[in-house]
Amino acid sequence: MWGLSGYLGLFLAAFGAATLLPMQSEALLAGLLLSERYAVWGVLAVASAGNVLGSLVNWLLGRYVERFRHKRWFPVNERQLTRAQQHYHRYGRWTLLLSWMPIIGDPLTLVAGMMREPLWSFVLIVALAKTTRYLMVVGLTLGWM
Repeated sequence: MWGLSGYLGLFLAAFGAATLLPMQSEALLAGLLLSERYAVWGVLAVASAGNVLGSLVNWLLGRYVERFRHKRWFPVNERQLTRAQQHYHRYGRWTLLLSWMPIIGDPLTLVAGMMREPLWSFVLIVALAKTTRYLMVVGLTLGWM
């Protein structure tokens, strides 16, 4: 029972951390590994899947949020939105390799949706970036590095 709840908690933490919510999941991942009750590859897979799916929520929001850009309550002004789009056009989809980074990673996934990044490339690049980050956390936690 504890095993399943640990994995579920990690999935939810990783999912939330990938959205625009101020959360993080690395400490929980490290704690589960240090407890020695969880399989390393299981923890890595669950955290990566949750984080990629959370980023997919941002991508979906980005796809549909632009219809509200002319509303008074919209949190980003026209100039800021244009600037973000210009940066994405300039550097392209490979900026999604930075989607693992705190603070800038989550907005990048939102902008990718706004810029109509194809789903297949979005998922592949974000999965690579986020799984690599969690692999680094696993390696540091277990002393592999």
